Amino acid sequence: MHIVHVSIHVKAEQLEVFKELTIDNARSSTSTEPGCVRFDVVQQVDDPTRFVLVEIYRTPADAAKHKETQHYNNWLLKAESLLAEPRTRAIYTNVFPSDQDLT
Repeated sequence: MHIVHVSIHVKAEQLEVFKELTIDNARSSTSTEPGCVRFDVVQQVDDPTRFVLVEIYRTPADAAKHKETQHYNNWLLKAESLLAEPRTRAIYTNVFPSDQDLT
């Protein structure tokens, strides 16, 4: 599995707009992209302006295909102006459970 964690800091006054856009992107990803195994949107408890997107793809190519979709590009176009600072990302590989257990 190809696992991407995207760390995001949102402007406080844009929280609800950001959540709506991001949930739409996540929902579209899991329902229309066969290579997207999971797409979680999590919000930090002690600082609700901070989020992590946990995206799990079958392969790096599937993650690249995600960036070509209309829903991702729509999210990117609208979300960039809602951020308090540029987003960052880190790439991970799966350790447990096994990849077969995630399919």
